[in-house]
This record gives sequence, structure tokens and C-alpha cells, in this order.
Amino acid sequence: MRLIPPSPIPLRLSSLLLGLVLALPAAADPFDVVIANGRVMDPETGLDAPRNVGIAQGRIARISTGPLTGKRVIDAKGLVVAPGFIDLHQHAQDAASSRLKAFDGVTTALEMEIGVPDVSAFLVRKQGTSLINYGTTASHPAARAFAYGTPLKEPNLVAQSGPATNEPATAEQRALIDARLGSELDAGALGIGMGIQYTPGATRQEVIETFRLAAARNVPVYTHVRSFGRIEPGSSIGSVAEVIGAAAVTGASLHVVHINSSCLKDGLECIALVAGARARGLDITTEAYPYIAGMTAINSALFNPGWREKLGVDYDALMLPDSGERLTKERFDTLHASPESRLVILFVNSQEMVDRVIAEPLVMIASDGEDGHPRNAGTYSRILARYVRERGSLTLMDALRKMSLMPAQRLERSTPAARRLGRLQEGADADVIVFDADKVGDRATFQKPREASVGMKYVLVGGTLVIDDGKPVEGVFPGRAIRR
Repeated sequence: MRLIPPSPIPLRLSSLLLGLVLALPAAADPFDVVIANGRVMDPETGLDAPRNVGIAQGRIARISTGPLTGKRVIDAKGLVVAPGFIDLHQHAQDAASSRLKAFDGVTTALEMEIGVPDVSAFLVRKQGTSLINYGTTASHPAARAFAYGTPLKEPNLVAQSGPATNEPATAEQRALIDARLGSELDAGALGIGMGIQYTPGATRQEVIETFRLAAARNVPVYTHVRSFGRIEPGSSIGSVAEVIGAAAVTGASLHVVHINSSCLKDGLECIALVAGARARGLDITTEAYPYIAGMTAINSALFNPGWREKLGVDYDALMLPDSGERLTKERFDTLHASPESRLVILFVNSQEMVDRVIAEPLVMIASDGEDGHPRNAGTYSRILARYVRERGSLTLMDALRKMSLMPAQRLERSTPAARRLGRLQEGADADVIVFDADKVGDRATFQKPREASVGMKYVLVGGTLVIDDGKPVEGVFPGRAIRR
């Protein structure tokens, strides 16, 4: 069974029609933007050659060896021209974070792991105000909180540890959860987001029923698995096996988020589980980010009793962002019991394991971006600097594939619009980045997490420049909703 759906043929056919409309009737008219003399790279067709790219009406209208005329001509000699990156796992959806993402080469940033409490409100709030493209899943944790009579409101994406997270749902509550998820899918959600570790009261049966709903609606489940570590029951391997089993028995598509931080020392074994399931016909994908520390809400159910034993760490493995304060038992107990949601950074992984996971061909890149962690600003440039330029463990084309084409292919299960994303081809959306491969790199650190990446010279979203000669363009909001 073929697991990677798209062939470039449909896009090429649409590009032919687009070319006839845009070029033939008015050959003398210039394109809106021309990117000239760049090293054009497309991870789907394998194109890697000097080309000129003509952009018109928000689409890539021409890729040519010959010169093109444009209202604006960008000289990209010595620079790479590639499809903009697609982040499937971006929590922070504020304006400052969107700007950091653009400097990191991201043109689409989606909240897929857990989703948002209210899809309609989210899409309305973002319309006409977003620098980059946006979208979300329907939130299972929020649907659960709704069913328990304690609805979530942004910016809270998960509930404080309590009945709505820790108790098994009744049949009546499960019906409310399913109804809420269904209405959120109708509102444009791109799938169902499950943070099972944040709702440990969700039984195996509830998980299967949620997967069954996703299969019926033909959307993927994006899931943070039930647990981590090596202690059984509830190991990383057992948790990944649970959701693979749910996909197998329901027919739902599955995306396992941040397999690096969910599986830790068993990262490669968990990837082998995904590979084995794919080899037997299941539609399962996964992602990772290139940092040794994670970040999450300290008052969530992830920190229910036993978390230190599962992770093999003590309280000082936790650090508050910005202040850099390492926690003690007393400080942790106070923050965990607070109704106020507060983020904490967890140093739980090794650099060796992260490096090995990132290099795995099945693993796409996603940031898990949230304000206060360097991954919000530097994930994609870090891949280009550390793994392509410095270590050589990825080719440039492979890195581009992990950051653009592979996430676009995952999205195609939800929306045909994704077939125009993640490619640099005629007919594709003009979400395009132009960068210096010798200089691109991340600057954000755990001490200074909001430092913008460097090396992105030009970034276009829907044909509109948002980064121009390395500087942000003010007053433009070309980001559009990616919706079901």
C-alpha cells in the first residue's frame, strides 16, 4: 500500500492551466515578483538547479531557465530558493512568535498536537491579522473539559490536573466529547488533537472511540502519547504501541508528535514501531525537534505522581523559562498545585539521541513552539546549521523534505489545499523562502529564547514579502487559514 500520497502530476496539470491563464494572454505583462538566478530546490521533483521563478496572484506561475520580467525582481544569486517550511506543532500563535517563525523560514504554523479550545473563535481571531498561515485540530482535551463542565479558554490548551483530566469519562460524557469534536471538525479543524498524557483518565476504549470518529471523518489523529520512560506499564514503547493499535483497529491515520521527547532513550525503537506499522500498510507519521529539553504546563497531569521515576530525573531537571530558576520539591509542589498555568522547561534527553532521531528518514521536523523555549525561534535554522552544514548527517534536500514536503503530505489527508504547499513548482502556492545556506543558523538559547534566526534573506507568504533583504516588512498580514 502506498503511504506517501502525492505525485507531482496533478500540480503540473494545474500549473499548465495557470500558465495559460497568466502568461499567454498577456506575455508582455510582468510577474508580481521574480526571484532570479537562485539555486531552486524542490523536494518532490528533486529539482536542484539555477532557475528564475515568476510569481503572480499568490502562486508560482513560472519556473524558467530564461529571464523573466517582474514588478519586483529579487537577485538570488548564491542563495537557495525553496518552499516555505510547514510547522505542524506550533503552540504560540501570537504576533511576536509569528515573526520569529518567519525569520526561521516557516510560512505555515499549525496547532495540531492538542488543538485550541474553540476552532471558530481561533480562525476568526487570526483572520487578517497573521503574518503566516495558520490552522488547528479539534482538541480532545478541550472537549473533555467541556464534557466535565469546566471548559477551557485560550491561552490554556490543557486543564489543570483534576477530574477532567484524571477520571474515566461516563458514557454520557463520551457522547458529549464526540459531539464537541464533531462540531469542531465542522468548523474547519484539520484533524483531532489528543494529548493523552494530559488526560490520563481517558481509557483505552475512549482512545479507540476517538480514533474511530477520526476515521469516519477521514482526518488524522495527532497525538501526544500516554506516557514516557521505561517503567511498565506505561512505558514509551507501550504508549506508542497503544496508538498504533488504535489506528490499526479503526483505520484512522495517525501522527505521533515529538517522538524525541516522548520516547527519550527508546527513541529509535519507537521509530522502528512506526516503520513496522507503515510497512504493513498503516498511515502513520511522526516528528521531532532538535533540542534536549521540552516544555509544558507544570500544573498539568503530566506531573502526576510518579513522573520523576518515569523520567529518571529529580526536581532540579525542571527550569522556569526567563528566570532560569531550577526547582526544588517545595517550589514544584507550590506551582503544581496552583490553578494558574505556568510553563516549565524539562531537561530530560541526551544530545546523542536527539541527533540520531533527527537523522532518521521517517522523521519530519516540527518545533513544539511556545514562548520561552528556543525551539519557538530557532528549530528550522538549527536543522540547516547543525545537521546539514556542520554535521553533514542530512543533505540539504533531505532537510528541506523533512521541513516542507513531508508535513504537506501529512496535511493532504485533511485538505486538498495542502497539495499546493511544501513544493516549489508551477501552480504551487507562493510560500517561498530565499536563504544563505552558508550563514543560516539559530541564535535562540535557553537563556535568550527570543533571538531571531539569521540567514533568511527573503520570505514570501502567498506571494507577499514578509521578510525583505533580511528585514521584517511592517503592516502586511498575508497569512491565511489552512482548514478542512
